[in-house]
Amino acid sequence: MILLRTASLLVISNIFMTFAWYGHLRNLGDRKWYIAVLISWSIALLEYMFMIPANRLGATEMSLSQLKILQEAITLTVFVPFAVIYMRQPPRWDFLWAGLCIVGAVFFMFRGHSPESQHSTGRVVPAPQHRAEQNYNVGRDRAVNE
Repeated sequence: MILLRTASLLVISNIFMTFAWYGHLRNLGDRKWYIAVLISWSIALLEYMFMIPANRLGATEMSLSQLKILQEAITLTVFVPFAVIYMRQPPRWDFLWAGLCIVGAVFFMFRGHSPESQHSTGRVVPAPQHRAEQNYNVGRDRAVNE
């Protein structure tokens, strides 16, 4: 259920994102660039109103990598109809091939990973120390304790 709610919010977010990023190319080509920026930022605010809750909700059961791949899959799903219908770009086989690559990425990120095995607490896990740093810290700790 969380995956479905997260994906739904990300679809809405991506619709706004796609219009913010590319809609000005069709609608505001005759306006000054800063007008397009202000309008795009206004649309992007709406994008963030859906994206932030989606990522927070998704992080309760998915890893950061899974959230990113889900986002990319949804982006392509939203972008292709936008490009063909709204921007009047001709459909291309490359859309299919790119989509298949994304499906492969989704498969590899989600295969065999249950929510219980993710340990996604929403916290940033510190990077493991390099062996030299570990040795330094051990020596330093011994000197402090003596």
